[in-house]
Amino acid sequence: MRKLDYFTPIGVLVGLAFIAFSIISSGGIAGFGSFINAPSVLIVVGGVLAAMLVSFSIGELKQFHKVSRQTFKQDQYNLQDVINTFVRLSERARREGLLSLEAEVEKVEDPFIRKGVLLAIDGIEQDIIIDILNAEILALEERHRKNRSLFEKAGDYAPAWGMIGTLIGLVLMLKNLNDPTSLGPNMAVALLTTLYGTLLANLVFNPMAAKLALKTEKEVFIKQIAIEGVIGVQSGQNPKILKEKLQVFLSKEDVAEKGVKFKGEAISNEA
Repeated sequence: MRKLDYFTPIGVLVGLAFIAFSIISSGGIAGFGSFINAPSVLIVVGGVLAAMLVSFSIGELKQFHKVSRQTFKQDQYNLQDVINTFVRLSERARREGLLSLEAEVEKVEDPFIRKGVLLAIDGIEQDIIIDILNAEILALEERHRKNRSLFEKAGDYAPAWGMIGTLIGLVLMLKNLNDPTSLGPNMAVALLTTLYGTLLANLVFNPMAAKLALKTEKEVFIKQIAIEGVIGVQSGQNPKILKEKLQVFLSKEDVAEKGVKFKGEAISNEA
């Protein structure tokens, strides 16, 4: 289940708000006009777009919008629910056998967990199950890495094109030193392209790439726990032992918040 991740838009808006505040405090609302320059926008945005077209295929670029939406969504991973799922499966497997899990596993929403349990039901050896599930994790990490590289490359290109715009503005300014009226517009191009490029890189592209990387780490962590659970269910491990084993992946704060017992004692709220 996913819900809107408010921190992504809030973070961007907070950054823009501080910039706006600094402009207003220095030159008033009228000062905004000095920071709007169409040629600078065209150089940065057009340059980044051109560089992305050179770096990636059309098929890969089509993923940009789809991947960007992931930074505005929050995956609801509940470790305790995952643990409870495996404890329930383990209890039934010990009571009625692995084959009895065929009906139970259909209720599991996570396709990764469902796949692992079905492999166990089919009698696949543990080492092979681990290899199959780890291969799926590696494939997921590679897909996410490729998608994340769209933002990482855009974050690299934006400041570079800002610098290119600065050089263009300086060349135009030096070429027309005898015309005082052209110095201001050319200097604006020179400075604002660097501002736009740096702003896009450090407020949009790079932070989004970092959030995508963090989401991948969390998803992989959940899947690694699932592998331990699948092997525990297949091997007929005692449900209580399996629960204790999987709960080591919970942070003390999560355990305390949910009132989970750990090794016979309630975990305190201390870190």
